[in-house]
Amino acid sequence: MQTMIELSAILGEALAAKGWQLALAESCTGGMVAQVVTAVAGSSVWFDRGFVTYSNAAKTDMLGVQADLIATYGAVSEPVAHAMAHGALQYSLAQISGAITGIAGPAGGSPDKPVGTVCFAWAIRHEVQGIHVVAETMYFQGDRTNIREQAASHLLAGLLRLSTS
Repeated sequence: MQTMIELSAILGEALAAKGWQLALAESCTGGMVAQVVTAVAGSSVWFDRGFVTYSNAAKTDMLGVQADLIATYGAVSEPVAHAMAHGALQYSLAQISGAITGIAGPAGGSPDKPVGTVCFAWAIRHEVQGIHVVAETMYFQGDRTNIREQAASHLLAGLLRLSTS
């Protein structure tokens, strides 16, 4: 299994080869993915920006996520992750984005959304077709640190798959 730094380096090579830049929208990981990405030397070529949108207000203010979307589905939901990834592209120069919103625990879980529930979205900006977004929900086990690390790795792996497809 590759480390997050290794994934970031490979992702960076793939993005640089395409001339693409990356934007991130993170909630429960609090900028962890951006920290790992920027640990790779030369990442300024392919990393545009990251949005740490921990509160619902930040998701709305910084990424344009509609408040009624959050009220209807909850901040930890695929529709909100989808809107976060979409917003990250709208408010950046990037061609690809990734978003994470989840419940890392130890509190905050519910029967419908237990601790470890993490929603992801990945978006690509196409010149002709516009923005295409894919969302997914995963359920991770472990403590807060483990869940956040698994979420960050999963987002990076998804970005790598999308950037090389």
